[in-house]
Amino acid sequence: MAKLFAGTSGWAYPSWKPDFYPQKLAQAKFLSHYATQLNAVEVNFTFRQLVKETTLAKWMADSPDGFRFTVKAHQVLTHSKRLKGTEDFLPRFLATIAPLASAGKLGPVLFQLPPNLKVDLEVLKGFLAALPRALQSAFEFRNTSWFNDEVYAALRECKAGLCVAETEEITTPEVVTGDFVYYRFRKPNYPPDERAAMVERIQQHLAAGRDVFAYFKHEETPEGAIYARELLGVFRGKTS
Repeated sequence: MAKLFAGTSGWAYPSWKPDFYPQKLAQAKFLSHYATQLNAVEVNFTFRQLVKETTLAKWMADSPDGFRFTVKAHQVLTHSKRLKGTEDFLPRFLATIAPLASAGKLGPVLFQLPPNLKVDLEVLKGFLAALPRALQSAFEFRNTSWFNDEVYAALRECKAGLCVAETEEITTPEVVTGDFVYYRFRKPNYPPDERAAMVERIQQHLAAGRDVFAYFKHEETPEGAIYARELLGVFRGKTS
C-alpha cells in the first residue's frame, strides 16, 4: 500500500523549542525526537559536503525502521558541472549515501537545479542515463523553460520524479513522471484551506498507488514541522 512520508528540510533548529522540541532536549537528541513525530527528512547537508559513514551511522541509529532520508544531491553535480561531465563525481557521491540505501532508509535523491540553468533536453537525458535504475531520483527545475512535455517524457522514461515545488516566486506544474510524488512546500505559511487542498491532492496519489514525499520549509519557527505532523496525523492508519 502506498505511503505518505512527511517532514521538513533539516531538523537541527533549537528555535523549534518548545513548540516542537521539549525545552530541555539536548541538540544531540533532536533527530531521535524528530523521528518520533515525523517519518522522513530532507537532508540539505549533502548539497555542500560529502557525508561521512560515521555520520550516516548516527542518523540511522537515531531513526526507526521505515524512516526515510531524502538526500539533496551535491552542488558539484547540479551547480558546478550543471549535469555535464559528471562521470567521475556521480559514482563518488552515490557511494557516500549507499549505507542509507542498504539499510532501507534512503528516500529519493533530489537534484535541485539553479535558477539560471535553462532547459537542455540532451544534457538531461544523458544525466538520466547515468543514474542507477534502482535509484529514486527527483528533479527540481527552477527555470520555467524546463516545464514542457519533452522534459516530462524524458523523466517518465527513466521513472524519475518531477519535484513539485511551491514557492512565493514559482510553482511547478503538478505532473506525475515517476512511481512516486515529491512535494516541496516552501511558502512560509499555509492557511487551513490550502492544507485541506493539500490533503486531497495527496490522497489522490496514494489511492493511485504512489508513495508521496512531502517536505515543508525549515524556518526559525517550527510551523513547517507542525504542518508535517498534522499532515501525517490525517493519514495515520490509512496508509500503513
